[in-house]
Amino acid sequence: MNFESMEYRTMTAENLYTYVKDRLPEYNRAYLFFDELQRIENWQNAINAFRVDFDCDIYITGSNAYLLSGEYATYLAGRYVEIRMLPLSFAEFIDFHGYHVEERKGLTGQITKQIYDADDERYDMQEMLAAYLRFGGMPGIADVGLDTDRAMTLLDGIYSTVVVRDILEREKRRGQRQITDPDLLRKLIMFLADNIGNSTSINSIGNTLMNEKLLDPGKSKGKPAVQTLQAYVGALLESYIFYEIKRFDIKGKEYLRTLGKYYIVDIGLRNYLLGFRDMDTGHILENIVYFELLRRGYDVAIGKVDNKEVDFIASNADSKLYIQVTESMNNTDTRMRELDPLRRIRDNYEKIVITNECLNPATDDGIKIVMLTDFLLES
Repeated sequence: MNFESMEYRTMTAENLYTYVKDRLPEYNRAYLFFDELQRIENWQNAINAFRVDFDCDIYITGSNAYLLSGEYATYLAGRYVEIRMLPLSFAEFIDFHGYHVEERKGLTGQITKQIYDADDERYDMQEMLAAYLRFGGMPGIADVGLDTDRAMTLLDGIYSTVVVRDILEREKRRGQRQITDPDLLRKLIMFLADNIGNSTSINSIGNTLMNEKLLDPGKSKGKPAVQTLQAYVGALLESYIFYEIKRFDIKGKEYLRTLGKYYIVDIGLRNYLLGFRDMDTGHILENIVYFELLRRGYDVAIGKVDNKEVDFIASNADSKLYIQVTESMNNTDTRMRELDPLRRIRDNYEKIVITNECLNPATDDGIKIVMLTDFLLES
């Protein structure tokens, strides 16, 4: 049932219960899917009744403008599992756009991955990666094709309706007036998008917005208060547009209160906001790897060892990975800079450098150097 349909516009929670009850199978388990259910007043009463009265599995989807995960917990008394959806991975991007990956054995016996279309025409792996870094992973891109103008139109709709409208509408519905300045919200989104992977604090955001004259001093009456910026950043995190990552002291085994970093949920959305210009490719690759780790079920933190930084510590119940991400490992200085923090870690967990270019993938200390495309296409 999609409650954006006019068919259900006047339905109450009681009507909903009766409607579903009359259509349930008598002896088999029912699977109930509700979209935009929050449009029904007191919807949670019907859902809790279904759970108690019937043999059913219930799925609820909806806009961030109305319900956040914390609100589901309130309404459903904790009896739910949250499934967070992310944009397409690189492997899914290839599949959605009608291509497929095949493994071929080279002349020297090594296995290489190659990309083919439905007509068995081969495409360069780096060309496909460049398309992913340009267009991002919003599934709707597959419907409009890899055309820049049409893709940007789709991303404009996502930004306007999902990002800005949802945040402003949600605050209005809550009866809160913390997020009242659309211009400040837009400038903050632009700032965070331009600074993915950079160490950032709320104070530094405010200072930068003022110093670079990104805010009108007359309109803003000086630098926005820390609590105001914190509320705006919090709204962006609640809407899953940006994700915050904390620092972890590897030797001290504790999280640090010092500067964290922010990553944007989709690189295509970032390109829409900032335009296609020369940007920090290294941080873009970090952004891609960070979300791939989340897809694979890892908890992710930034690592600190002595005065050095490890891009990611990825851990789950079964394993831990220390990961550095860099555009190239061909330069000697870059190679030493990326390997040094990993060499300082005195435990036996796997240590990896993920890179887009590497002429010499061998190291003498057990640290793996993995090509970005190989990492993204791992099973």
